[in-house]
Amino acid sequence: MKWTDTQDIAVELAETQPDVDPQYITYEELRDLVTQLEGFDDDPNRVDDQELQAIQLSWIDEAAQNEQ
Repeated sequence: MKWTDTQDIAVELAETQPDVDPQYITYEELRDLVTQLEGFDDDPNRVDDQELQAIQLSWIDEAAQNEQ
């Protein structure tokens, strides 16, 4: 996975981090969680706040769907 694989990352985070509330995570914490995902193979330092925000918003949506 790459930073641009927003939806794939969000699904993985929702599955592997069910106890984390994505609404209240910092971008630094989010970056750390993403880089630890199995299959993530992008440069950990090549991400900006806009990409992290997109991942966070997708994760929030994914987590909400999983609660239903």
